[in-house]
Amino acid sequence: MTKKVLVTGGTGLYGKAIEAVIKEDEAAKDEEWVFLSSKDGDLVDRKAVEAIFEKHKPTHVIHLAAKVGGLFHNMRKKVDFYRDNTLINDNVMECCRIYGVKKLVSCLSTCIFPDKTSYPIDETMLHNGAPHTSNLGYSCAKRMVDVLNHCYKDQYDLNYTSVIPTNIYGEFDNYSIDDGHVIPGLIHKCYIAKRDGTDLTIWGSGSPLRQFIYSKDLAWLTVWTLRNYDSVEPIILSVDEEAEVSIKFVAEAIAKAMDFQGKVVCDTSKADGQHKKTASNKKLRSFLPDHKFTPFEEGIKKSVDWFVANYETCRK
Repeated sequence: MTKKVLVTGGTGLYGKAIEAVIKEDEAAKDEEWVFLSSKDGDLVDRKAVEAIFEKHKPTHVIHLAAKVGGLFHNMRKKVDFYRDNTLINDNVMECCRIYGVKKLVSCLSTCIFPDKTSYPIDETMLHNGAPHTSNLGYSCAKRMVDVLNHCYKDQYDLNYTSVIPTNIYGEFDNYSIDDGHVIPGLIHKCYIAKRDGTDLTIWGSGSPLRQFIYSKDLAWLTVWTLRNYDSVEPIILSVDEEAEVSIKFVAEAIAKAMDFQGKVVCDTSKADGQHKKTASNKKLRSFLPDHKFTPFEEGIKKSVDWFVANYETCRK
C-alpha cells in the first residue's frame, strides 16, 4: 500500500516548508503527499472534513491547520480562537480514526504551557497550570489535542502524537502588521519604514525573549517525527536554549538584512505579552544530538529577501 500523507494547512509557512523539504528528499519519492489549502474545504465544517478524507484516503496525516494570529489578535478574539480551533482539531482527529489513518502528527505551540512556571519548559510540564491570559482561547484549544492523543491511544490504541515548535519564521508567512506574528510583522514594517523614510517601531519594550526556528529546519524535523517518533507524548522541536533572542535583537537583525538605515524604536504603550517561554529541546537532542539548525541571521536574511521579492503577491 502506498504511503499517502495528507498535510492540513499545507499552503502556509509551515506547509510550504515541508513541501520544499519533501522535494529534496529521496525517501519521499515512494510516497504521495497532498498539501491542503483553505480552498479544499473549511475544516471547521465536519462534512467538509469528511469529504476531504473520503477523497484522498490518507494513510498518514500532518495536522498544521489552525486559526492563528499574533498577540493582539489573540487578545481581541479569544472566543473565536477557542471555538474554531476546537472544531478543526476535533474534526481532523476523529476523521483520522474513522478513515483508518495509521499515524497522526499534530502541531501545538509553546504558548500552551503554563504562564507561571520554571524554565526551561519541557514536555512534562504541559498541564501544570493555566496558560498566559493573552492567548487563553487558542492555548486551551491546542492543549486539548494532547489530551485527545492520549484518549485515542487509550481507547483505540491509535498512533497519534504532537510536535511543539517554538516560534516559526521563514518564507510564505502571513505578513499582516496587525494580526500576524512578530517576525513577519516586523519584516513588513521594516519594508514600509525603508520605503517611506520613517522609524521602524516595535510594539512593546523589545525586551521579551523568544526562540525562533527557521521553517525549513522545523519541516525537516516534522518529517523525521512522522517517520521515526512513535510516542504519544509530545516532543518539543526547538533550537537550543542559548539561541534565545530578544524582540529588539530580532528587529535589528531584520533592519540589517533589509539594509534599513533608520532608527529602531520601541513603543512601550503597547503590551509585551509573556516575557519569556524558554523551551528545552533535551528530548529532541536525545534522538538527534548532532542536528544543526540554520543560524538566525541566515534564516532572517532568506526570509527578508523572499518577502522583498514577493511583496506584491504575498499574504499581508
